[in-house]
Amino acid sequence: MADTTKQSDQILSAAGQSLATQRSGGTHRPGESIGKGSAGLKFQSVLKRAGYFGAAVVAIFAAMSIAGIVLNGIGFWGVVAAFFAVVTAGVFFANYPKVKIPKRTELKQGEPKQMVARTELWLEAQRPALPPPAVRVVDQIGVQLDALGLQLETVDQSHPSVAEVRELVGEYIPETIDNYRKIPEHLRTEKHVGKSADDRLTDSLGKISGEIDRVTRRLAEGALDDLAIKDRYLEYRYGGDEALEDLKQ
Repeated sequence: MADTTKQSDQILSAAGQSLATQRSGGTHRPGESIGKGSAGLKFQSVLKRAGYFGAAVVAIFAAMSIAGIVLNGIGFWGVVAAFFAVVTAGVFFANYPKVKIPKRTELKQGEPKQMVARTELWLEAQRPALPPPAVRVVDQIGVQLDALGLQLETVDQSHPSVAEVRELVGEYIPETIDNYRKIPEHLRTEKHVGKSADDRLTDSLGKISGEIDRVTRRLAEGALDDLAIKDRYLEYRYGGDEALEDLKQ
């Protein structure tokens, strides 16, 4: 049992090291999705636009065909018009409809998967207004929310951790960033009561990131304990290297 506990400690330690590494250096480029949830919403938007473009092309060719029947051919200029109509449709649907950025009031609504995706998308929209150190923490929060969202999908929605996460996601994160954005840009780097607004924002987001990490670890403890018990049972039931050595002797 000691070996299994050691393995569990190693898992948690590795997770902590990964968290510290990503906080210090960041892993996302500007414009890149900070998590799988927001990336999924963007991909759905791309599929929707592709569908609209396909429908537009079909409509254009159908209109040209009807015109050809009525006019006994559309001629060279008709072909040119059809070509430019397709190009225009391609340019338009390559950019529209854009991914809708969720409102602050929508962040803590819906199932955990939806909540995570909306929050990641909202955070991405805030990045251009944030200082680089805060952006790195925001990127890490996106990674953490992916992991936490997967765990919350298997947890009863009445579990205290779910309410805690909704509070973190729907209130603390947006309130912290909104309060920062209310400060004029030229004042954000000036120190006030010992710290600048940039520093306070980064510190606050770091605390939120740490709290998300704590909730994730707390939810993972049950799974780690179950895995440890199962591993110990299988070792007892079927034996391992030590059991084989005992048999040889």
